[in-house]
Amino acid sequence: MDNELTTLCYIEKDGKYLMLHRTKKQSDPNRDLWMGVGGHFEKGESPEDCVVREVREETGFELTDYKLRGVVSFSDNDWYEYMFLYSAQGFKGEMIQCNEGDLEWIDKESAVRDLPIWEGDRIFLRLMNEGRPFFSLKLRYENKILKRVVLDGKEWDEQAVRAAVS
Repeated sequence: MDNELTTLCYIEKDGKYLMLHRTKKQSDPNRDLWMGVGGHFEKGESPEDCVVREVREETGFELTDYKLRGVVSFSDNDWYEYMFLYSAQGFKGEMIQCNEGDLEWIDKESAVRDLPIWEGDRIFLRLMNEGRPFFSLKLRYENKILKRVVLDGKEWDEQAVRAAVS
């Protein structure tokens, strides 16, 4: 299977992230989970082109101030994805209805602690909330259960992984 290239953006305002509750597509592997906004690269796009387009399509917002926070690689059996992770503090425009789910402003800590999200998302959201500079994160899943974490080239042991996702 080919490697997928994606972007994900967490728009910030007043201590909250704009998050998408993915509820509208039946075949969505992220169905019923919460996450930032983003999606797959189109032919010829750079990561910046992709994140700006995806944010505009899913939220109606035009990004005016955004930053690449990290590169996250995911794998699970025969699925491989490389995601460029962004945060955005500046945007303009009016929010629209998203055809993939419901958009909602969520307290940053609640996003990590309380919402149904991927286990690995808890890790990179905590890194972002801590103000960690650019990072590389490798997440290996087995049947959707997080089994391996490598942060900036350093492998986490099982205890560190469980502590980070609980």
